[in-house]
Amino acid sequence: MPVDRSYIRVKAMLVAPHPDGTSHLVSVNEPTDENPQGYHRVIGGSVELGETFEEAIIREVDEELGARVHDLTHLGVVENIFRYNGELGHEIVALYSGSVDPVPSDDDGTLTESDGAVMPVVWRPFDDSEVDVPLYPAAASTWIRGPARPS
Repeated sequence: MPVDRSYIRVKAMLVAPHPDGTSHLVSVNEPTDENPQGYHRVIGGSVELGETFEEAIIREVDEELGARVHDLTHLGVVENIFRYNGELGHEIVALYSGSVDPVPSDDDGTLTESDGAVMPVVWRPFDDSEVDVPLYPAAASTWIRGPARPS
């Protein structure tokens, strides 16, 4: 079922660092008109009516990865205005950091979307200057390179 992009969506997303501190978990998404190589997206999803940002992240990570979230820390809120196959989209994203347990495989991790689609997940380096695939939400990059990155 296509996503209705006719309104601003509220999302909660998790920057989940790898235990070695060099990378964070992202989903690998199919090519679009705007991104012919595909794109990476921070883990998370829509906030449901009556649900807090924290509850949304915990639910999304459980549904998509079958994992629990630990040490959940609020980073900030970003606005994401984008085009997806030519269609305008707009999201307000509450961004958090935290670890996931169990940790997805370095080689063949996956997540399952609400529609049943299975998508690969990979560990994207915090220093992603050499990565050609864009990261969304793009405004999260400042947080990912700064406060979300483990010391």
